[in-house]
Amino acid sequence: MSLKLGVPSKGRLMEKTFQWFADRGVTLRKSGSDREYAGAVDGIDGVELVLLSAGEIPRELETGRIHLGVTGSDLVRERLSAWDQQVDEVARMGFGGADLIIAVPQAWIDVDTLDDLDAVAAAFRAHHGFRLRIATKYHRLVREFLRDNGVADYQLIDSQGATEGTIRNGTAEAIADITSTGETLRANGLKILSDGMIHSSQATLFRGRRRNWTDAQRATFKALVAKLTA
Repeated sequence: MSLKLGVPSKGRLMEKTFQWFADRGVTLRKSGSDREYAGAVDGIDGVELVLLSAGEIPRELETGRIHLGVTGSDLVRERLSAWDQQVDEVARMGFGGADLIIAVPQAWIDVDTLDDLDAVAAAFRAHHGFRLRIATKYHRLVREFLRDNGVADYQLIDSQGATEGTIRNGTAEAIADITSTGETLRANGLKILSDGMIHSSQATLFRGRRRNWTDAQRATFKALVAKLTA
């Protein structure tokens, strides 16, 4: 049975993943048309390429349907409970970088830290009768981060669109979102809290921790890692 490697199925993340492996002597390629999700691996025997969306890869690793996967470290931490018991990091790949941060309106001149946010949240609830709303796609990571930093009087609002626009639209008072340069935040009148870095993400090669690998799969994994780290 082959060792199954899941990689993003399209876009720059796929292209950069293919290049990262190629630079290390392993060629990944689509084996059909651009609309097909079939792939092949050259340069090492016993590895099967599986093309998936980056968001699917954490769950596929957890269930054992793939053995290795390339995805954002933010997605693994968000989508897997006790993620470090489900997967191991094999290699940080040095691309796909973005920071998950908490941002508030620039007009909040007295709010620069999480302690300030906690105070504003308490005052907001006392004044409005409901909790301050933070829009995000990353509920698990944000909730754990705010809990660990003592911020309690808030509610998370799910945002699957342009999170930066939720404050201007009046559906949230703050946001927690991914940013690379901060330009979109500034364009929407937002600023990052000085201690509001939740996670610095990048594309990472992960290994699933399920123990039902065959001896052949373990041998292939060892040979692949040796080639990638040579």
